[in-house]
Amino acid sequence: MAVANEIILPAARLAALENRDTLRFAMCGSVDDGKSTLLGRLLAESGVVPDDRLAQMIRDSRKHGTCGGAPDYALLLDGLEAEREQGITIDVAWRYFGTDKRAFIVADCPGHAQYTRNMASGASSAELGVVLVDARAGVQTQTRRHTAILAMFGLRHVLFAVNKLDLIDYNHARYHAIEQECVKLAHDLGIAGADAIPVSAINADNLVTRSANTPWYTGKPLLEYLETVQVERKVEEAFSLPVQWVNRPDHKFRGYAGFIAGGRVAPGNEVVVLPSGRLSRIAKVIGGDRELESAEAGQAVTVTLTDQIDVARGDVIADPALPPEVAAQFACHLLWLDDSTLLPGRRYLMKLATRVIGAQVTEIKHRVDPDTQAHLAATRLVANEIGYCNLSLDAEIAYRPYKEDRRLGGFILIDRESNATVGCGTLDFGLRRDSNVHWQQLDVDREARAKVKGQAPRCLWFTGLSGAGKSTIANLVERRLLADGFHTILLDGDNVRHGLNRDLGFTDADRVENIRRVAEVAKLMMDAGLIVLVSFISPFRAERQMARDLIGEGGFMEVFVDAPLAVCEGRDVKGLYAKARAGKIENFTGIGSPYEAPESPEVHLHSDQESAADSATRVVKLLVS
Repeated sequence: MAVANEIILPAARLAALENRDTLRFAMCGSVDDGKSTLLGRLLAESGVVPDDRLAQMIRDSRKHGTCGGAPDYALLLDGLEAEREQGITIDVAWRYFGTDKRAFIVADCPGHAQYTRNMASGASSAELGVVLVDARAGVQTQTRRHTAILAMFGLRHVLFAVNKLDLIDYNHARYHAIEQECVKLAHDLGIAGADAIPVSAINADNLVTRSANTPWYTGKPLLEYLETVQVERKVEEAFSLPVQWVNRPDHKFRGYAGFIAGGRVAPGNEVVVLPSGRLSRIAKVIGGDRELESAEAGQAVTVTLTDQIDVARGDVIADPALPPEVAAQFACHLLWLDDSTLLPGRRYLMKLATRVIGAQVTEIKHRVDPDTQAHLAATRLVANEIGYCNLSLDAEIAYRPYKEDRRLGGFILIDRESNATVGCGTLDFGLRRDSNVHWQQLDVDREARAKVKGQAPRCLWFTGLSGAGKSTIANLVERRLLADGFHTILLDGDNVRHGLNRDLGFTDADRVENIRRVAEVAKLMMDAGLIVLVSFISPFRAERQMARDLIGEGGFMEVFVDAPLAVCEGRDVKGLYAKARAGKIENFTGIGSPYEAPESPEVHLHSDQESAADSATRVVKLLVS
């Protein structure tokens, strides 16, 4: 969904504010707490909204307003048609305004649970969080969840705006109880700077001036608070440049372009390229179409090096005196955003700064209860849950802990099939489990072993429902290959669960781990030069894709043994379907757990339409052709 990104101030006034201090803050909280109304009224009361825009808002209020014909200030912000019609905020609306003392960049974040990903986007770049609380309802689950997300993204200053004071007759005792609960929540989450202000957005109480309706409140009104609050701004002094693009227009020039994440750089500076650790010096710093004497954090530059060393997109060029760390395994906090479930062992792509790399969550240490902040045991994460996890990458990357460097410590997880962002997180520290484990180079490799056997190693991955005929067909295929002199091994799902995977059950998480282990074994068998036949239900596309990625496109052949569920039940010689129907077997594929059929397998067999022998013949012909 497109980001509503409207500049409210005229261009001339924006230009006048360019040299003023700028505060980035996120406006968040539970649904219907009045975030958009408060921000819209604040803008109107501050005198920064043009007259024609106010007039348009008044006209829109008659059509879309929720204030009984009175001006609905939320409409100054709800830019999407769906937002105006529903009276809710869906996307993150970025707003720019300012006063004589400070300029502001505001992320107006949605409150509904299903739009938590949008709220996280706004929080990730904020310096201050403004959390709205409805004075009637008090602190809600979304209030706690949003505050926890602010804490996860490193914010150390949060203001709780207790709104709709007019609906509780400006009751001081009620406000004070909410204030205490909010401040305790923030402190429990590690947020040191927590304040509260009583407001009524619809009546403009305590927005620009202190209200006579709250004589018991002696603090600053909201706008003055925003103008004067001192937020912690960590400036990374060490130079680092995540490489976004390797610029090589011809053989004479090779430059490395990107935004400087921290520090300063100048020609002659010694640098280290990470994760490789190679040293060099800066030859040139180029900004636009001219060479620069130096450049600093935030500037987009291209640098050249004095040495011809290997530098790729995603590498980090840094100061060798204070370099980022390097690791491939991490402890991290992760906010899960997708409707699908996060399961340990499932593979994703991770994007950190300019690096995109394969990743998987290897263990969920705990999830966080949004109401109590208690750490609860978890084997999965569902949408909007925050977990503390171990993360493993396909290779080492350069990073800094998020608390030290947002750019080199914050990441997103991407679904490999849809390219959708499914999670976002922060790196806490690297795990040193693999620092002393090195790959041992051996003289005899896969090619040598395969040459002795006179065959090309392959993996035939048979997938389908229980009773579809996978094992029967795979067994026939192996017999024919063996008769023709090929060297094979058949890994059968039931047999493997008697030994290697006897510790695994049939939950989604266990199924993911089951396939991960089998894929690794299949790869080792291929390294031995064998043709490997894998016969597993393997119900999830993501895990079959993981196996394909691990083994490699050239050596992987997916064989979909397709049969209608009714046919499979009719062949139920083991009685498993009957037990599943009777509730005696949980999570049985096709009954209590889904099967995700392959979309483009190399071989598609219909075992209800052709014999097992004919199916085996088709597979063998394709393999040896």
